[in-house]
Amino acid sequence: MSGLDRIAAAASSDAGGVDPSLLGGFLTAVVAATADGRRLRRRELEACAASGRRAAVQGVAVRALVDLYLSAAWRLWRDAPDVAAGDAARVRGSALAVLRAADDGVAALVEGFQLARADVIRLQEAVKHDVMEALLAGGQQAIEATGPAADIGLTLTGPVAVLVARRPAGFGGPDTAATPGRLERALQGRHGDAQPLVLIRSGEVVCVFAAPDAAAVQAVRDLVTRELDLVVRSAWRGAISSPRIGAAAVRTSHDEARYALDLADRLRLEQPVVDARDLTIYRVLLQDLPAVHDLVRSTLTPLTRARGGAAHLVETLDAYYATGCVATETASRLNLSVRAVTYRLARVAELIGRDPSDPSERLTLHAAVTAARLLDWPAVPLE
Repeated sequence: MSGLDRIAAAASSDAGGVDPSLLGGFLTAVVAATADGRRLRRRELEACAASGRRAAVQGVAVRALVDLYLSAAWRLWRDAPDVAAGDAARVRGSALAVLRAADDGVAALVEGFQLARADVIRLQEAVKHDVMEALLAGGQQAIEATGPAADIGLTLTGPVAVLVARRPAGFGGPDTAATPGRLERALQGRHGDAQPLVLIRSGEVVCVFAAPDAAAVQAVRDLVTRELDLVVRSAWRGAISSPRIGAAAVRTSHDEARYALDLADRLRLEQPVVDARDLTIYRVLLQDLPAVHDLVRSTLTPLTRARGGAAHLVETLDAYYATGCVATETASRLNLSVRAVTYRLARVAELIGRDPSDPSERLTLHAAVTAARLLDWPAVPLE
């Protein structure tokens, strides 16, 4: 093994085992530049840039790559003949030549790395976008995306769920453009073994992730909530679909999550990320709209005769049932006195002829209030 080969091997060890061939002709170039008292030539710098591009494609960390080159440079200077001779002036001249060559070479190396890395990232983003669009198209396109999805780490042969998040201002502006990358890093786990697909699509954050069990879904819910609370300075809401198997099911899951978001907005639910499965009863209610309209009309429309209309009484009933029919908690939630709450409940009973606290009436009234929230009644007139 030659002296330069030994230096390359030792530098590789210093850098954590980075392939020493990434040094290319760097050591030979530094030796020649030092001997001639010159800087690295253009073709030598271009060779360093080419090594940087190759390292980026191979996935080598830039820190390890720079470590490889700097370790090689100081080892080369230590073994240089001028240094071994011990003459101060020659040692100083040798050091300056090596340091200047290393400075120029590493600058070219990093520039090549960064340009290639940007190309890799753009390619990955293009692949992610194409995979997401194919999955959301459904059918044969989704099935054909199984392979490309696996190439970027998303396995669709097991249970997969979709999370959709939105906010009034939309995602994708300067303040949230980096959100997908941040979420992917958070969701990849400590060992990078979970590979979600996260993109901003039509102003919404869409995340497709492996959902093998309830614990995995809860972990995603918690992490997304934490990260978006840190990034988003305005109100946002998310929804998670039911887990399904197969690429063709991703579109169904996406539609389910978006519909769950619409329901959560109508119901003004407090939790930041809702589970679509928890809203099944509301979906059932809306499947027969004529019946739902009849339920609200026959049960709650007498409340419109109250002073100020029906809205405040419907709000009181909603809070009353949400708190388990506890007047003190209802008052706290509505920032009212308990006396005001009991008065409103008595007024409801007087107008509709049903006692909200009567267990036999509770189911009908609760269903009617829920339907009113889903229909945004009384703000939106019944058909």
